[in-house]
Order: sequence, then C-alpha cells, then structure tokens
Amino acid sequence: MTHPVFVAGVGMIPFAKPGASDPYPLMAAAAGRQALADAGLEYAAIQQAYVGYVYGDSTAGQKALYPLGMTGIPVFNVNNNCSTGSTALFLARQAISSGAADCVLALGFEQMNPGALGTVFHDRPSPFEDFDREAEALVGMPELPLALRYFGGAGLSHMQKYGTPLESFAKVRAKASRHAARNPLALLRKELSVDDVMNAPMLWPGVLTRLMACPPTCGAAAAVLVSERYAKAHGLRLDVRIAAQAMTTDRPDTLDSHDMMNLVGYSMSSAAARQVYEQAGIGPQDLDVVELHDCFAQNELISYEALGLCPPGGAQQFIDDGDNTYGGKVVTNPSGGLLSKGHPLGATGLAQCYELTHQLRGTAQDRQVANARIGLQHNLGLGGACVVTLYQAQ
Repeated sequence: MTHPVFVAGVGMIPFAKPGASDPYPLMAAAAGRQALADAGLEYAAIQQAYVGYVYGDSTAGQKALYPLGMTGIPVFNVNNNCSTGSTALFLARQAISSGAADCVLALGFEQMNPGALGTVFHDRPSPFEDFDREAEALVGMPELPLALRYFGGAGLSHMQKYGTPLESFAKVRAKASRHAARNPLALLRKELSVDDVMNAPMLWPGVLTRLMACPPTCGAAAAVLVSERYAKAHGLRLDVRIAAQAMTTDRPDTLDSHDMMNLVGYSMSSAAARQVYEQAGIGPQDLDVVELHDCFAQNELISYEALGLCPPGGAQQFIDDGDNTYGGKVVTNPSGGLLSKGHPLGATGLAQCYELTHQLRGTAQDRQVANARIGLQHNLGLGGACVVTLYQAQ
C-alpha cells in the first residue's frame, strides 16, 4: 500500500431486533455522526463516502448521508452480501492508499426483517443457483433456509473429516455469550451455558441447534479513514493503522472440491488471510485479538483453521484449551460476534472495525484484551467475497 492509512474515528449504535430499531436513515446518520465526532471532524472534511447495505433500494446511501450534509462528494453504494461493510471499508482504504483521497467515510447499515434470509427478486436467475445445486448434491436438506443449509453443511463436513463433536460448536456459542455480556452495544447479552446451546431446538438434527445461528439484526456502524499526511496536518490521531488488507472472491475449488466448507468460503478466507500475513510480514501467532465472521458457530470453528489460528483439524483442541478467549492464545470476537452482538449485514464489517479500533486503542472497557497490539478482521459474504484486514496499534 503506497500511502499509510489510519482509522481516525469510529462509530456504532446499539444493535436491535427487527421492528425495534429506528429507520435506516436515522441509524446510519447516528453512526456516521459518532465516527466524525470520534475523529474530531465535520462532515465537510469527507472527500468520498462508501456506504454498504444489502436490503435497500439504490442510492439509499445518499439518503443515509444527506442528514450529515449535502456536499456534492462522490457517494458509492456497496452490496456484497454479508461482507458488504468490509467491502466499503476496503474501497475507502484503497482510495486513500492510492492517493485518490485523504479523508474518507465508510458507513454500513441494515434494516432487516424477521426470519431467515431469502432472495428478493424471484423473476430472474439467483446468484446462488450453482451453490444451491452443489449443496443439494452434497447434503440435500432443501427444506432448510439457504444460510442454515450452507453453514450447517459446512459444520457437518468438519464433523465428518475430523470427528468434531456438536459440543464444540456449542462451546463456541457459549463463549460468544460470555463476551457479549461485557458489550453494551450487543443485541443478546444473556450468558448461555454449553447445555443451554445443546438443548435448544434442533434446526438440523445432530448438526445445528437454534442457538448456533446468529439473529436477524438492525444497526449501523461507520469509520473515518485518513492518510498520514492529512492526519498530521489536522492534528488527528494516528494510533491505529490498517497495516494490510485483502479481498478475495471464489475460485474454481469453491464448487469443484465438492466440499461444503469451501462452498461457504473456507478457501476464500484462507487465501485472503495468507495475503494479509504476507503483506504485513507477520503470522497468525502474532495476533492478539480477532473479530471473525461467526454467522453460525460452525463458521467460527472452521474459520479458526482457515485463518491459521490453529492447524486443520485442530479447532476442537483449540476450543477445549480455551485458546479462543481471554487467557488463551488469541481472543476471538470479544464483542460477542455476530452470534451475540448481532448481524445487520451491511454494518457487520464496520462494527468489527469499531471493535478492533477500540481494542487497539485500549478503550474497550470491560471487554479489553490486555496489551492488544495487532488485530485481525475477517468478514465473509456468500456468493462470494471475503475481506481480511489487519490493524496495528502505533
């Protein structure tokens, strides 16, 4: 990256259940104002804006930003499924890194409906046609909603490969609840035991319980990114730097490997992580804190291996040893993750940025990871795209 990029400000509103939130323009504007205030800037300083959302009409990004100001800047509307927020972040970082801009806003929001995710347009080909055919061939279960079938199938693949017990996924979910209990912005703050998770209604017998899935959520989050020269010229903070970032999409092995883990992005995640570690000149053993895409407990577990936090097949031991939480090797999802914090699709990647920025600043309060210096963000969208971002405290 030619020009260093710094996180000058972040903002995030408390996540809420569908029907319990403000309309998206109010949520988005609130998160944007917080990020600007945190940076110590007025909206007039923003030179470009990248706004992410999945369920919304075209130019909803402008609708979300205009309460902050109508300054005539370029506004880019971004949609990349569940990796939408981090895709907006990627584009904002790229604008500064390339020298095209010095002060950029990345904003993400979602106003969701209750229930499982589904397609909106039924009069044209679905982007998931090829994925659905592969999932049908590998696991069947067409009666399940798309996301449950895919990620449950990925968990089943791991169970079959490595003998992973269902209890390992339950331990991931219980850990998420313990972390979220410390996060006032999380949607679900009740602590759950492993037994609570195991005894929840089965969505897929022997494979997935209801508590292993993240809830539909409404919310918004934002980040102001700046160049080093701009920060120094305006007296802005330089304490958190984006040290490396990579975005990957599907390769042939997503479908050709005939493996549900790859179908949901394991190989995409692994490729993005390798690129980031190479860019930064570090390895996964150097990480202090990770915010990863735990839309299902199954995906958190397989992501440990995709990101190199443990070797392939080593996730069960990694969990049993407590190496994914405070006191272990690397604290994963101190925010509570998507499982407990919630998952407003367009906001998720920027909520991860919010969390890691506070962790590296040392301002995460009750959920602070001791001496956190290096943080990794992993955000995944089916269909598909994966963004991995490495942050370093300066």
